[in-house]
Amino acid sequence: FALSDEAYRSLRDQDKDQCILITGESGAGKTEASKLVMSYVAAVCGKGAEVNEVKEQLLQSNPVLEDLLEKSRVVKQPRGERNFHVFYQLLSGASEELLHKLKLERDFSRYNYLSLDSAKVNGVDDAANFRTVRNAMQIVGFMDHETEAVLEVVAAVLKLGNIEFKPESRMNGLDESKIKDKNELKEICELTSIDQLVLERAFSFRTVEAKQEKVSTTLNVAQVTRVESTWLDSVPEVLASEQQGWQAVAQAYYARDALAKNLYSRLFSWLVNRINESIKAQTKVRKKVMGVLDIYGFEIFEENSFEQFIINYCNEKLQQIFIELTLKEEQEEYIREDIEWTHIDYFNNAVICELIENNTNGILAMLDEECLRPGTVTDDTFLEKLNQVCATHQHFESRMSKCSRFLNDTTLPHSCFRIQHYAGKVLYQVEGFVDKNNDLLYRDLSQAMWKAGHALIKSLFPEGNPVKVNLKRPPTAGSQFKASVATLMKNLQTKNPNYIRCIKPNDKKAAHIFNESLVCHQIRYLGLLENVRVRRAGYAFRQAYEPCLERYKMLCKQTWPHWKGPARSGVEILFNELEIPTEEYSFGRSKIFIRNPRTLFQLEDLRKQRLEDLATLIQKIYRGWKCRTHFLLMKKSQVVIAAWCRRYACKKYRDQFTDQQKLIYEEKLEASELFKDKKALYPSSVGQPFQGAYLEINKNPKYKKLKDAIEEKIIIAEVVNKINRANGKSTSRIFLLTNNNLLLADQKSGQIKSEVPLVDVTKVSMSSQNDGFFAVHLKEGSEAASKGDFLFSSDHLIEMATKLYRTTLSQTNQKLNIEISDEFLVQFRQDKVCVKFIQGNQKNGSVPTCKRKNNRLLEVAVP
Repeated sequence: FALSDEAYRSLRDQDKDQCILITGESGAGKTEASKLVMSYVAAVCGKGAEVNEVKEQLLQSNPVLEDLLEKSRVVKQPRGERNFHVFYQLLSGASEELLHKLKLERDFSRYNYLSLDSAKVNGVDDAANFRTVRNAMQIVGFMDHETEAVLEVVAAVLKLGNIEFKPESRMNGLDESKIKDKNELKEICELTSIDQLVLERAFSFRTVEAKQEKVSTTLNVAQVTRVESTWLDSVPEVLASEQQGWQAVAQAYYARDALAKNLYSRLFSWLVNRINESIKAQTKVRKKVMGVLDIYGFEIFEENSFEQFIINYCNEKLQQIFIELTLKEEQEEYIREDIEWTHIDYFNNAVICELIENNTNGILAMLDEECLRPGTVTDDTFLEKLNQVCATHQHFESRMSKCSRFLNDTTLPHSCFRIQHYAGKVLYQVEGFVDKNNDLLYRDLSQAMWKAGHALIKSLFPEGNPVKVNLKRPPTAGSQFKASVATLMKNLQTKNPNYIRCIKPNDKKAAHIFNESLVCHQIRYLGLLENVRVRRAGYAFRQAYEPCLERYKMLCKQTWPHWKGPARSGVEILFNELEIPTEEYSFGRSKIFIRNPRTLFQLEDLRKQRLEDLATLIQKIYRGWKCRTHFLLMKKSQVVIAAWCRRYACKKYRDQFTDQQKLIYEEKLEASELFKDKKALYPSSVGQPFQGAYLEINKNPKYKKLKDAIEEKIIIAEVVNKINRANGKSTSRIFLLTNNNLLLADQKSGQIKSEVPLVDVTKVSMSSQNDGFFAVHLKEGSEAASKGDFLFSSDHLIEMATKLYRTTLSQTNQKLNIEISDEFLVQFRQDKVCVKFIQGNQKNGSVPTCKRKNNRLLEVAVP
């Protein structure tokens, strides 16, 4: 928990990606440690519904992925160990209904793939664990049909082990294998929705493709160069004439086991991807990363094969990165930073990694070369090659190598080789290395799986699609594992490492037994003694100057709040000001090194106290701001309340108006928007009510003929002066505005002289001065515009322009352009005349006068 806390705080406070590497031998408790780490991280990280859901899914992924992926364990288990837990959990915990649906029986002894000598483990309740797995899958996000599909695949793998074969001769003399009891095959096909004839043929025949040709052959010794010799060893003595038939049977068993291993391993990969999909972050923005690596432990069994070899190779690489990032890198950092340092020796296992992974003469490279070369290839030919190439290597031992010192070593069988790993010597049986590295699954079986009606199984074998047939040989298991390890190492090197070393107290997997020599051996080969020496002689903490100054500058008045010099100088001033003993720290080229964690704790305590003081100051400032803000808010509220009161009183007053009065006030408001502060005549119009009908046409018999000629409602009836185009003199006319038209009539006779549709009125122009002149502009090309625009003078200009504006807007849905300028153009027939307003003294007092100065200018003198 302390280490998890340290990693989490570094992630949060220093913005560094973290990885926690949990290492140790098989059975040392790595998985249990990883559970504790994830529990802690889940407890301290963020809250919220989505976060809690992801945390729960992450924790519940453990029971689903409890087993390590070691494919060979599916078909064969080491002595004293059992198959993957899920098989025993399923048979123990599934209901009778589910078992019937999966075509399984509860008896372990019914299944050839299950090791019976360790099927039951003391203290392990498989039935309860099965319920835990089912519940975990639901929490992680598996749908019911997905869980059902997973269990069907598990059941199919279990039942594959019960398919048995026998040799059978054919008329042409070739021998093939034949399934003894087809009932198991039938049930597997029903579980997976595969055509029984297709799967049966895939177990008996193999299709070989070369360019455009396909050849279908029986599984016999002439076509398949390698088989599971361990199975043949268990066959009773057979006659030489029967040998080829039994070889065909062995090849069928090889194909069966290869299918079982591939089904299980691909299902495992699918589960990993499915869980990752459920728990991945919804946002695409990259956040900080904390990786927890719980990987295979170093394995030394009574019988060690290819699986233990690649697992131990992975542990060698992990040990190498531990050396690189701690013992080697730390000492080299002191030298780079000019820190006084005495070198501490340690064992570097790079030489062992090179023995295994060298691209030219490494063990994995030679194994691949053997698998790919033509001719007869066996495990023995592979061992011969190792004996030739690796004979002089100090960490390789073989009875048959050129090195004479092992010729009489009875602890070293002829069919084995031994490697001096960092954790000790491991003896590897070479038998099975070539086949396990090939890891071949015949194309016929892949295509049979792809044809399955079972959606999950079909998705696990995309290469079975005939459209995507790839004649290129798939990569070997060793090369794939080597590439995966390289990717892992590259990932780890980009993170800040934290180590949990699991020490196995005894080899009996028992409590309360402490084997001192075993524990000391682990401590030595893990390099922990050298690591302690480096840490004890070195510095517990180091940090670049800039982030160090940024974190602690508040502790010194000279560096707080602003420091403008070099970061190193600021840190030096800070540490001198705090009176920290000089032996507790050293200044490097780019960072400061602190020897004792106690010094760091002291800095953190001072910073914490300073933050509390600053928090108090901030609270004080905040409270003052809050009071001022409250006061201003109350003051503003008073203004708002007063405004609402005025509005309420105004509204109450408005509600007393008649419709006619409301219309008059709306027009007055409109006039204010149009002319206030723009037209000098406007203020004098404010107190004058807008009457509109200044001529009582309806009551005056003189205008009866005019009244009869107009059918629309009259909005304005007013006498205006129409300015003569020729000389600027005026003529009295009756100005009439209706809903759709503007009319001019003779004042004496009432005869209509002009009628203009409002749609043809485009603009009204007037000066900014205290006069009543205005021009009405007409649309070019309209019938009304044939004689040109109108120029008027009126005592009610503001009212007339406002009503004309409102009526035009109401009828045409277009705003009438009101131009206010002391100089504008008016169209008189074919000529444009400028109307210009000037200040002047008139003979007739305060009445503006208009004179034509020339053909292009009318001048209006305004007193």
